[in-house]
Amino acid sequence: MNNIIVVIVCAVFLNNINAQATLRKKHFNVEYNLALQGYDPVAYFVSKKAIEGKKSLSTTFEGVIYYFSSQNNKELFLKEPEKYEPQYGGWCAYAMGASNEKVEVDPETFKLIDGKLYLFYNSWGTNTLNKWNDNQKYLNVKADKNWKSIFK
Repeated sequence: MNNIIVVIVCAVFLNNINAQATLRKKHFNVEYNLALQGYDPVAYFVSKKAIEGKKSLSTTFEGVIYYFSSQNNKELFLKEPEKYEPQYGGWCAYAMGASNEKVEVDPETFKLIDGKLYLFYNSWGTNTLNKWNDNQKYLNVKADKNWKSIFK
């Protein structure tokens, strides 16, 4: 009888993990399940700059693949993956706050705020980080609310 309960609990747990991975792949800014266009999520925090990761130093967290520039960064991520993932699934923070849109980013245009990584669109003469900085507090609140409505 106890074995049956364990099997049921495990099946429910695995089903929840698969559902979460499917949801993340659907709503996160990924291409072929790869996040941050291959940039190292930990490098933003440790090196304070965007550094491309290596395919040979990769891991998958809840369906999303991350590359790392060093084994140390990979190990840091494995200990606390949620700490290093970008906000709003890696979409442009400004666009999420201003218009509730999923807009591509330049992974080299970012800002760390209260230990969280925010990414921004920066192309064709438009750098949304500048617009974000003009009204960060308001846009951050709106972006949090908008992302919760998308990612549920």
